[in-house]
Order: sequence, then C-alpha cells, then structure tokens
Amino acid sequence: MPKQKTHKGAAKRVKVSAKGKVKMPRAGKSHLMSTNTPKSRRQLKRASQIQGKQAQTTRELLRPGRR
Repeated sequence: MPKQKTHKGAAKRVKVSAKGKVKMPRAGKSHLMSTNTPKSRRQLKRASQIQGKQAQTTRELLRPGRR
C-alpha cells in the first residue's frame, strides 16, 4: 500500500507547535488596512489558533500515518 502524502495546501498555511497546537495567520491583512485602528492592525500580526475538531483534522492532514 502506498504511503499517505502530506496535504501541501494545508502545510503552507498552518504550523503545528511542539506541544501540538495548530497555528495559522489571521485573515484580513492583505489590503484596506487604513480603515482599521492601530490596535486592530497590531492584533492582526499575532497568529490565530485552531481549536477542537478542526485542529484534529488539520493535524491529520499534516502528519499522515502518525495519528
């Protein structure tokens, strides 16, 4: 049986930390940033964390065969 491959689209968008947390960049940073307040622009710099079942599914896409 062939090996399962890592989902490359997911691998480019999210990172799994050493403790298994799934982190991704926040949406809404591409353009029209002048309408946002400086505080909200700073907050967009921080990574967002995926939680629950969605995080579990994402981990399976990134590490196939090691569940």
